Amino acid sequence: MTERGAGLRGIAGVDEAGRGPLIGPMVICGVLVLPDTLQELERIGVRDSKKLTPSRREKIGVKIESIAEQIVIRSVSAVEIDRLRKQTTLNEVEVREFIEIVKALRPERVYLDAVDVNAERFGIKIGEISGLASRGTVFVSEHKADSTYPIVSAASILAKVQRDLVITGLHDRYGDFGSGYPSDPKTVAFVTNLVRDGQRLPSIVRHSWSSVKRIQDEAKQTSIL
Repeated sequence: MTERGAGLRGIAGVDEAGRGPLIGPMVICGVLVLPDTLQELERIGVRDSKKLTPSRREKIGVKIESIAEQIVIRSVSAVEIDRLRKQTTLNEVEVREFIEIVKALRPERVYLDAVDVNAERFGIKIGEISGLASRGTVFVSEHKADSTYPIVSAASILAKVQRDLVITGLHDRYGDFGSGYPSDPKTVAFVTNLVRDGQRLPSIVRHSWSSVKRIQDEAKQTSIL
């Protein structure tokens, strides 16, 4: 029989970046620190990544990397998201990624930024499927955990930094399409122009997204008029 708590260490936080964009990957990050270094995250200015500029996130990200005991980053491409959504939901895709990250980190306690409308259910599911809850890991799953717990903020920051790096690389290849989010006029214009010109949407676009289908429908209607 395996001793409960054996092989577990530290405190972890897990969060994602890029759940909603219609272009680019979703990046999920887990950060593990030892208890006596947890306060260092607050000292270096770790907080909700959405309140930090990209340059500030990069600078703090470097400091997080020097403090963290372990960091795990996983990425799900637009192509993979489209493929998986034929079989399941985006929530379930995130569950899978969160599970892989906590299994790699094996923390004593982990804080999750829940995507399920039922935050507690989200944590229970990850704890059970990963097998870590039965081994002694304490799961804390809450909505907006990135604005409550510095360890989740740290994960959010690194996830956003990684996604920003990917987007910058895609800009070099495809041109400046903006942030990739449907609220960004540059992003919408990029997809709209491709559709109107009769070009095939590149693989970086999430073809299954409702916002993409809406752009396609609107472009077809415009061409008929």
